[in-house]
Amino acid sequence: MYRFLLSRQWVILTLVALVLVPTMIELGFWQFHRHEHRVAQNALIADNLKAKPLPVEELTSPGHTVPRADYWRTVTATGTFDTAHEVVVRRRTSSDDQVGVHVLTPLVLRDGRVVLVNRGWIPAAADQHSFPPVPPAPKGEVTVTGRLKADETTGASGIKDLKGLPDRQVMLISSRQQAELIGREVLGGYLELSAPDPAGGTPEMIAEPDHDSIGPHMAYAVQWWLFTAGVPVGWVILVRREKRDRAAGTASEVRRSPEPAPVEA
Repeated sequence: MYRFLLSRQWVILTLVALVLVPTMIELGFWQFHRHEHRVAQNALIADNLKAKPLPVEELTSPGHTVPRADYWRTVTATGTFDTAHEVVVRRRTSSDDQVGVHVLTPLVLRDGRVVLVNRGWIPAAADQHSFPPVPPAPKGEVTVTGRLKADETTGASGIKDLKGLPDRQVMLISSRQQAELIGREVLGGYLELSAPDPAGGTPEMIAEPDHDSIGPHMAYAVQWWLFTAGVPVGWVILVRREKRDRAAGTASEVRRSPEPAPVEA
């Protein structure tokens, strides 16, 4: 009664099931690892935001690549804003998902070196080739507090570093790129400004990264593993149904077949 499993249709169905099982197991573990990464990142963000602020010079230097362990670390910097070399970073969104730009202003430290400060979001100019009206940075020597971030790259952000942009407009925040434009030593990475608050509430400061939500990855992992368990169960159900239907069909044929005529003497 199970010879039908050797038919082309059932061989293909069985092979598909055998492929689906390890594939869905792997997809479940992929989502589980993403869950673990999110939990670890949330812990890192929370710890770094709570850590005692350090002078930015203690965590980075010219040409330095900020390691993940220092992402979002609260740092302070004292110096004077260099608005002459201020640029805007295109295609950035506000807290309510409006597309605009980030204002990136160099802060010249007391020793002459520079740290880039992302002062926050403003609307883009109506004409994308024009430089938008940027709220003025504080004058004179200031002490700012911010979250340390690494230089942006296309690989990490998914944003293409387009060439031929209008003057003082960039796609990515890069300390190396800005060092060439400014002509000074620029500390690796940049600061997301968190204090002091800008006059008039603009630019709109970037909110702290979310470190409470764990996302749906664990639920997705469980779903994939449930699907994995469902494949062999479903295959068995289909086999039993096919067996039952074939048995019923055979019995029906037997009932319909005519009785042999009696043999005359």
